[in-house]
Amino acid sequence: MKKAVSLMIMFVLLSNPAASWAQTEPEEIKLEDNKFKDYFFEALKQKAIENYDKAIVSLERCLKLEPDNATIYHELGKNYLALKDYKNAYSSFEKASTLDPANKWFLIGMYDVDYATKNYEDGVKIINRLIPLDEKFKEDLTSLYMNTGEFDKALILINELNETVGKSERRENYKMQILSQGKYQDAEISNLLEQIKKYPKEEENYISLIYYYSKKDDLEKVLATAHQLETEIPDSEWAQVSLFKSYLVRNESEKAIKAMNIVLASSKIDSKIKHRIFNEFLIYLNSNPQFTADLDKAIGYFDEDKNVNVSQEVGKYYHNKKQWDKAIKYYQLALKQNSPADVETALLLLDVYLQSGEYQKTALFASDMVDLYPAQPQFYYYAGLAYNQMKEFKKAKEMLETGMDYVVENPTLEINYYIQLGESYNGLGDTSKKEFYFSKANELLKKQK
Repeated sequence: MKKAVSLMIMFVLLSNPAASWAQTEPEEIKLEDNKFKDYFFEALKQKAIENYDKAIVSLERCLKLEPDNATIYHELGKNYLALKDYKNAYSSFEKASTLDPANKWFLIGMYDVDYATKNYEDGVKIINRLIPLDEKFKEDLTSLYMNTGEFDKALILINELNETVGKSERRENYKMQILSQGKYQDAEISNLLEQIKKYPKEEENYISLIYYYSKKDDLEKVLATAHQLETEIPDSEWAQVSLFKSYLVRNESEKAIKAMNIVLASSKIDSKIKHRIFNEFLIYLNSNPQFTADLDKAIGYFDEDKNVNVSQEVGKYYHNKKQWDKAIKYYQLALKQNSPADVETALLLLDVYLQSGEYQKTALFASDMVDLYPAQPQFYYYAGLAYNQMKEFKKAKEMLETGMDYVVENPTLEINYYIQLGESYNGLGDTSKKEFYFSKANELLKKQK
């Protein structure tokens, strides 16, 4: 019986040697596992002390033991990236992502390589794969769109992020850069109109919309937007633009002036709008002159305006209407605001003095301007003309003969000089020179016809 059992056991062992001999001893499994851990931790140690080449060698040993380990490919990518071996870095991160598509860190590795190599087009593709895993990467996408020049997509994304997560300085700078190109402003106008529908109490959207309409010189839409703002936010400074116009139409003068002063004092409101408000009030004064003092106060708001001399413009307004006293007042105010007095305003004031028969003032002011601008022939001419009118012919002749030397390529002024010199010599009783200068004036007049 014992002999039979022994023979049976031997038969079983011999009949299936592969099944028994192919089994791995538990000690061998543990040994392989220890090798992988040793190689992996050695790689981390070498990377920590920036021995990236040695780290890569250890990681490759890991791959021989576990060829489909995504974490090892990710670590390889980080070491290749540190060595600026961008090709191998990208392929390592890509292999890791292929093995584990849901792991965002592997995609981030690919994106890091794209950014380092300025491959922004591929970066856009990678970020679009990352966004479903983590929406915060939309921020990076705005930068990528700026780098690829896809400003239309960048603007849409910036507006989306502004609405969903709030504004940021970087995005606002991007937006300013995009909108400096006029072709994108229409898209921004559409966005602002939509934002106003959604958030009618958000003042900033109205102000931005007014700004872009102003850039387009579409003042009617500016006013319409201001009126809408006034309806939604009555205490807004921009709302006063609309309120001012409404008050004028209803002849509510005091309210209109108050609204105007708020607009003119505001640092938020565009200068074009301020000038429009001011001009409308100036026209209103034609039938309401009792508010002229408020005009003088309003002019003060433009003292720092380097583009327009408002006092001079008011002077021109009254000049054209032949209201000499008012024109003189504002020209004189304009001259006080400029040191030294500017030539244009001085010439306008001299013309008004002459038009109003103020010859003494003309002569005195023109003589002062000759001292200030000795090479400007117009001032000599005005002084000479005024002296002729006052029958001070000798002074007129001296002023005109001196100024004549400065007349260059100005036939009209030259003709006027000859006429006034003829008048001077006529007054002095020198018929010969009178005829000489009148004939020279006639010769030039014939040439101009």
